[in-house]
Amino acid sequence: MKCIICKHGETARGTTTITLERDHTTLVFKNVPAQVCTNCGEAYVDATTSAQLLAAVDAAIALGVHVEVREFVPA
Repeated sequence: MKCIICKHGETARGTTTITLERDHTTLVFKNVPAQVCTNCGEAYVDATTSAQLLAAVDAAIALGVHVEVREFVPA
């Protein structure tokens, strides 16, 4: 797909690092599968991956996590 950010690059399968912050919790996920722009590096994750990341943040908040770095493991 054409990148909506730079409007020049095409996306290709790759991985990215995503940082999510909510309340007093910060989670960093490494090696998240994504479509990554070959020009600017903007990353796009699919709905399933996004839902999994958001569920992980909810679980971390419930456990009282403040800062954590995780390797992404697809469900």
